[in-house]
Amino acid sequence: MPRMFFIRTTLFSALLLLLIGCKKDSDTAKPADNGPMKVRVGYIGLTCEAPIFTAVEKGFFKEEGLDVTLVKCEWANYKDVLALGGFDITHHLVMYFLKPIEQGLDVKFLAGIHRGCLRVQAAANGNIHSVKDLRGKRIGVPGMGTPPFIFANRVLGANGIDPGREITWVVFPAGELGLALDKGEVDAVADSEPIGSLLLAGGKVQNVADQALDAPYKDEYCCAVLANGKFVAANPKAAAAATRALLKAAKWVETNPSAAARMSVEKKYLASNPELNTVAISHLRYVPSVSGAEAAVKSAAIEMKKAGMLGSGTDVEELAKRAFVHLDGVSDEWLQSLQVEKVAGGQVPPDEDIRLRTELAASADEPFCGQVCCNLVIK
Repeated sequence: MPRMFFIRTTLFSALLLLLIGCKKDSDTAKPADNGPMKVRVGYIGLTCEAPIFTAVEKGFFKEEGLDVTLVKCEWANYKDVLALGGFDITHHLVMYFLKPIEQGLDVKFLAGIHRGCLRVQAAANGNIHSVKDLRGKRIGVPGMGTPPFIFANRVLGANGIDPGREITWVVFPAGELGLALDKGEVDAVADSEPIGSLLLAGGKVQNVADQALDAPYKDEYCCAVLANGKFVAANPKAAAAATRALLKAAKWVETNPSAAARMSVEKKYLASNPELNTVAISHLRYVPSVSGAEAAVKSAAIEMKKAGMLGSGTDVEELAKRAFVHLDGVSDEWLQSLQVEKVAGGQVPPDEDIRLRTELAASADEPFCGQVCCNLVIK
């Protein structure tokens, strides 16, 4: 009996520690009596989460008959809290969740939100011009297991380079990657927005691999709607409604990137400034897609396996099928018919983008931790 009590107490304590990493106003995801379905949406407070904030501020969740509570979380336990039911749905990085899903994490991808936030870059005046030039080199990353690290591994593996044996990985804070390149401490860096645009604006780097521009990555969704598997199974209508709200919000952000950037900052969803946030959002492609996300899950799994980040015996077809769920009322046909408003002054003209890049380069000493889309660590 004492041993069983100890085991139960330990398990309860572990669950409690996971859940205190998130702050929420409500613990229920069940429909209220004669009222809207209650759904909890997880977020961290990042640039690329603009569709979550937009869906709240523009009333898209309410239009779908949902009563939404935002649940603010920390990086360290984000995956586990979602899997344990601390919140129901969010949107996040495909590559970040594929390995945990392979290992049995019960979360499901539902639709694609945006593309193009990761890069591998080398010194502008250096001798590295292609991925193949990276063999035997040192690459700076914001952390082992971060999405920039995973993307670089995929690119290297696809070009016949063994990331574990033929590359030396060096970890630096995200905001110091450019400095490490300047000082010759690394030969290239893997980064995400807005770091990549900042380094380009300062003339420090050239792109070696760009997820936004290079095939086959330019059409691949890096972030997708995903939800707790049990929530999807028990509440398919609520899951579909929340997904539609997020997809509509993504389309609104693509149409009004400057307005979305300002709103995210002014409503205090994240710690940034409107100019920096505008640059970061404007270089992401918020063109939501269902089929695109399904294809991204499979393509990412194939290359992650090739790079040794998934098990050698993993069946990627089975993994992709298990990881993705189609919901009624969530389709590419619906998305194509969906119209959103165009807010006056909510866009980023080309000349303004150049001005913002210059301003961003001038503030190169500002900290970026917590402001970027993808600098997170997989544990």
